[in-house]
Amino acid sequence: MDAKTKYQEWLDRLPEGDPLREELLGIAGNDNEIEERFYQYLTFGTAGLRGIVGAGTNRMNMLTVGKTTQGIADYIKGYGQEAMDRGVVIAHDPRYYSREFCELAASILAANGIKAYIYPSLRPTPQLAYSVRYLGTIAGINITASHNPKIYNGYKAYWEDGCQVGRTVANGMYEKILQVDEFTGVKKADFNEAIADGRIVVLGPEYDRAYLDAIEAMAIHHGDELDLDIPFVFTPLNGCSSIPFRQMLEDRGFHNWAIVEEQKDPDPEFTTVGYPNPEDPKAFKLAEELGKKFGAELLMATDPDGDRFVIEIRDENGNYKYMNGNQTGYLLLNYVLEGKKDAGTLPKNGAVIKSIVTSDLSTRIADAYGVRMYEALTGFPSICGRIPEITAQGYEYQFAYEQSVGYAVCPEVRDKDGISAGMMVAEAAAYFRKQGKTLWDVLQEIYAKYGYCNEDEPSVILEGLAGQARIKRMMEYVRANLPTEVAGAKVVKVIDYLNGYEDILPSNVLRFYLDNDSWFAIRPSGTEPKIKFYFYSIQDSAEKAAEVNKKIKDEVLAMVQSVE
Repeated sequence: MDAKTKYQEWLDRLPEGDPLREELLGIAGNDNEIEERFYQYLTFGTAGLRGIVGAGTNRMNMLTVGKTTQGIADYIKGYGQEAMDRGVVIAHDPRYYSREFCELAASILAANGIKAYIYPSLRPTPQLAYSVRYLGTIAGINITASHNPKIYNGYKAYWEDGCQVGRTVANGMYEKILQVDEFTGVKKADFNEAIADGRIVVLGPEYDRAYLDAIEAMAIHHGDELDLDIPFVFTPLNGCSSIPFRQMLEDRGFHNWAIVEEQKDPDPEFTTVGYPNPEDPKAFKLAEELGKKFGAELLMATDPDGDRFVIEIRDENGNYKYMNGNQTGYLLLNYVLEGKKDAGTLPKNGAVIKSIVTSDLSTRIADAYGVRMYEALTGFPSICGRIPEITAQGYEYQFAYEQSVGYAVCPEVRDKDGISAGMMVAEAAAYFRKQGKTLWDVLQEIYAKYGYCNEDEPSVILEGLAGQARIKRMMEYVRANLPTEVAGAKVVKVIDYLNGYEDILPSNVLRFYLDNDSWFAIRPSGTEPKIKFYFYSIQDSAEKAAEVNKKIKDEVLAMVQSVE
């Protein structure tokens, strides 16, 4: 069925006065807009759904969320009554319609005889991931668009291991979703009646406490080992982590810190930040202003659903320096492994995990402590999905991270967790301050020991159908014209993950290793309309690493962007 036909079908089937119908009437005659909204259904995969909120099959709305949830319910029913009784736990972020989508999902599960657990208000993504294992549910659902602009919302699905669904489960769910008619195929209970008769259970504060207890148990140093008077600033960017992050700081005894008041409370408009992604240094504007007044040594930020975490630290000149995901990863990995080694708790069979587009400097750090580094595809469904596997191989999980500011400190939280990462960074800063050092000092020590790594992660945004087609042409061009030399350095190894590589599943990623301790990777984003690039160079000085990396980046970007 083409887009225009599907558009007309929605107009015919939506009742008079329905907001979605009114929205569709407003685009009548706009063929480009109709095509964008109806050329496909939002694709459900390991990252769930993500899209602009609005009317259409390619949009997030009550019909697409209903269709998706009914498909997941049908998939769970295939596992029998025991799985249905175990139920599904649901959470949501502060975005427009997140609560409505959350309650809709719970009502659909209840109507299908599947127990639903729901939080009374917004909760961070890592708490949802923890709750799946803690409650022993068969699955979890989180309504969130993470760090995307305010016009987006999304839908993440988790399986019983506490990880976002892997490919096998995601594909099985998607098959069921495709079979659901969004108008007539969705069963829905009355939300309040389902709460009254126990089909939907509203979770109490003890479940919040259980999550905090789990992450606080990851502490390495305590009490007199820490300078708890360290001054720092925190911002939740108007998102979910505001309350649990502050509670964690109180529990750990930190008392000399401030929160960015304008960004303390939920705001679906993200009025004071615009694009609520802490990976963008501009998100730190208000935190920097407050930090200078407060005399903060450290600035910390989480994204709206609390899974991403970013820091800025003061350098030797007193200026705040933005730390990219790899740099924070170096600090955390080094702190965890060094701390456990000093405490005698680092196992001989320790293992850590990073994504295939994350810096190899972290592998050098792991090697120095006798810890094995595993790699995984990008995203925490793949990263944390390896935890059961490495455990079965006799290794003890220690830490995981990827360059896109995601860190998994606690093995009971099978997703990136900005709150536990924040706890460990605050603890590390307090620990080193007690020794007369800052995190900036520690980072320079890491570079001096393991090599100076320069990292760059540019993206080219190409929206819509035309953009999607151009990204495909770009990847095809590179595969057909594999470079043998880049910026004067020879290409010594190429890994194409399209058909899988060793124990890594297939993915549309190319990775090139050069003979000068540099490498780069190219891949289309799985959740956003962009093609992403990753450039790394390890040299004997920061200046040389930056110079080498820039030359490689400029040449590769020029090559790829020449494809029309």
